[in-house]
Amino acid sequence: MSMTDPIADMLTRIRNGQQAHKTAVVSPFSTLRVRILDVLENEGYIRGYTQNEYGPGKQELEIQLKYYEGDPVINTIARVSTPGRRVYSSARQLPRVRNGLGITIISTSKGVMSDSDARAENIGGEVICQVF
Repeated sequence: MSMTDPIADMLTRIRNGQQAHKTAVVSPFSTLRVRILDVLENEGYIRGYTQNEYGPGKQELEIQLKYYEGDPVINTIARVSTPGRRVYSSARQLPRVRNGLGITIISTSKGVMSDSDARAENIGGEVICQVF
């Protein structure tokens, strides 16, 4: 059975892992997932990730989750743009998460970046997900 939304699958693995207080979760490898994890790591929502090879030509990502005083750093992580309904936004209309306390991850022509970086470069794109 094929997966229709691999990004939502990764976000769900992160959400479920934090609810179960896991130290790390595993997700299949893809370049877009790595770019999203780079943004999450730069913004301080995860500790980091490693790329592991478990067979010839098969790779997976091990994502180290982050906690603060026993509580997960990520309270909410939600997919916005889905394969059935793409959501695009201009630089001026990029959504703010909880009045700037969270981030929105945007896929732009210059790569995957957070909403604050996209506003600084005055560039819009596809709204991938929101994190708080």
